[in-house]
Amino acid sequence: MKNLKKVTAALLLAVCSVFIVSCSKDDDAPAPLTPSQTLASTPWETTNAKNNKNENVALTDANVSNFVGFAYFKADGTFTMYNLDDSPKMHGDWSVSADGKTRTIVAKNDAGTVLFTRVVDITVLTKQEFTYRIYPDANNKEVYFDIIHTPTTHREPAK
Repeated sequence: MKNLKKVTAALLLAVCSVFIVSCSKDDDAPAPLTPSQTLASTPWETTNAKNNKNENVALTDANVSNFVGFAYFKADGTFTMYNLDDSPKMHGDWSVSADGKTRTIVAKNDAGTVLFTRVVDITVLTKQEFTYRIYPDANNKEVYFDIIHTPTTHREPAK
């Protein structure tokens, strides 16, 4: 009888342990990032460009060279960009539409005066790639260049 009580207690303990261990909170999974959080999650480097025929375009090509460099989008809505030689390119404010389809930058000079605003279509925005599309002629959507960025460990240069 003593052995039966011990075996029963051991089985009960084992069954309870299985239930406790197998129960997990659904809250344990991290919440998916918003498009803005994804863009701000890492520094980006321009690593490729493609034309509307899906052909690689040299980053020195006049159609894309102005869009090449390192980009640092901060969670506070500000950004800085540098050329690949670490020379300053621009800084200002940025945002991504809630649906993740467009990115807007508002470039400013050191006094805070707006120099220009640029809105681009986002074609890819993941933690592994950020690609946006530019049109040399805003009235001709047939000709475009996709500017492709990938995460980088490159530290933001000091101002």
